[in-house]
Amino acid sequence: MSRVEKLVEELNLEPHPEGGFYREVYRSEATIRRDAAALGFAGERACSTSIYFLLPGFTFSAFHRIRSDELWHFYEGSPLVLHVITEAGAYREIRLGPPDSGGCYQIMVPKGHWFAARCVDPNGFSLVGCTVSPGFDFADFELADRKALSERYPAHQPRITELTRSA
Repeated sequence: MSRVEKLVEELNLEPHPEGGFYREVYRSEATIRRDAAALGFAGERACSTSIYFLLPGFTFSAFHRIRSDELWHFYEGSPLVLHVITEAGAYREIRLGPPDSGGCYQIMVPKGHWFAARCVDPNGFSLVGCTVSPGFDFADFELADRKALSERYPAHQPRITELTRSA
């Protein structure tokens, strides 16, 4: 059994729509109610959520965005490169991983930014954690459409094509 298969089994992970595997491990009992609409949410949200996220090196986490800030925490395997496009269209790469690999153990992707991820080692995997605040809800998740995102950010079209699955 490969390390990826073992982690999927041990952590009880399931496929994620953006690619890779995940399992929610924490959802706060405290919620945001009255201010949720003012923050751009269509209803109540947990104050915070967290997941395990496993990305095999042969695939990628497709461009997507959410309505909350997301902290990424490195646990094991290959460093990851996160590809981030801000709402204004600026592009940057952030390496998540051990400092001796040029990375950081924890990074934050601001709400509303488009982002995708890929393992540095295409034969490896990355096990990370993601903490979202206000808490994650699939109602706040948007998987990028390749054509629409490329039209909005034409300067990044090659990277968008590489890291999306829709035509």
